[in-house]
Amino acid sequence: MPAQPAGEPAPLDGSLPASAAVGAADRGLSLYVHVPYCRVRCGYCDFNTYTADQLGPGASRSDYRPMLAAELDVAADSMRRAGFPAREVSTVFFGGGTPTLLDAEVLAGVLDDLRARFPLAADAEVTTEANPDTLNPQYLAVLAKSGFTRVSLGMQSAVPEVLATLDRTHDASRIPQVVAWVKDAGLQVSLDLIYGTPGESLDDWRTSLEQAIACAPDHISAYSLIIEDGTRMAAQIRRGQLPMPSDDDAADKYELADALLSRAGYQWYEVSNYSTGPETRCRHNLAYWRGDDWWGFGPGAHSHLGGVRMWNAKHPRAWADRLNAGHSPVIGREVLDVPVRELERIMLTARLRDELQIASLPAAAQLEAAEFARVGMLDPAEYERGIFSPTLRGRLLCDLMVRRMTDAL
Repeated sequence: MPAQPAGEPAPLDGSLPASAAVGAADRGLSLYVHVPYCRVRCGYCDFNTYTADQLGPGASRSDYRPMLAAELDVAADSMRRAGFPAREVSTVFFGGGTPTLLDAEVLAGVLDDLRARFPLAADAEVTTEANPDTLNPQYLAVLAKSGFTRVSLGMQSAVPEVLATLDRTHDASRIPQVVAWVKDAGLQVSLDLIYGTPGESLDDWRTSLEQAIACAPDHISAYSLIIEDGTRMAAQIRRGQLPMPSDDDAADKYELADALLSRAGYQWYEVSNYSTGPETRCRHNLAYWRGDDWWGFGPGAHSHLGGVRMWNAKHPRAWADRLNAGHSPVIGREVLDVPVRELERIMLTARLRDELQIASLPAAAQLEAAEFARVGMLDPAEYERGIFSPTLRGRLLCDLMVRRMTDAL
């Protein structure tokens, strides 16, 4: 599990720098809720997650809602004292971990607690991640009634052997049934897929894509597996127990995903994300990529408000102890200067299909963009309209393009 960022200590009372509220009226506000509980910790995962036997009284699932409510009070007070204008929340995202390990009534109650302190827009997008084996029609009916609008299912693969390598516990054959339940509840559904698992063949990946498409979800995310240092999978690869996937293998699988998803009517809008149209894009993730304000709640959650980046105590016990003492759980923060904010703006919006305006780039970066268009890494028609929109080749080399443009700053 990665260490927390380096930064300055945050005030115990949660006070924010005055700069955080500057221009806030022109930015959207999103909320993220981290639910750190998992039944099994997957070998590839380096997220801030814990199984039940790792946590004792005060940090368990039964303690989660009242502790989170205490954090919400601290956050609302911090924003009020910093002079933030009244804003409606446009998106809420419950991530983890496995949020749906909480009882449906508890998850719905947390949303009520959020709504009581941070008014939600009438059309707010409210998403929860879920493992397929934690859902049933009754659970989904409670979520829909309480105001959830979207479920992001961790499908990962349709191939049992690949799921076993990833330590995923769900039965892939149940995915179509669970997707149908989500739709019957009136909720949008996204399927999350992972490619590049050690030992996964191109045919395995084709099977996963075809079965995901057959479910006709509103949205599909296709992420390349990143082998993170410190994970069990990284140790297995180091010992030679699993093969290290190659960059060429990842590129072949991305090209296959793009071909099959495009043929099925899905449109890419971010390098790893496809939807049936603009109305089914994940608005919460777009808020991150566009640099809106977002406040993260729960153990280890991160926040970004007007160029101020903050992070909570990571372990659920440390998080709860700070709240029980009447303190903010935010333990560190970083105030980003103008050059860093500009670098991050380019880095994030360059991954999007239609967000980065060529004219908004510094002159040296505009010259780089012109070269990218010349060699086929940017859509020529979009480039003529002044839009930085990567082609398939450009998406495969997006990190290189970002480095070239930001090196020119």
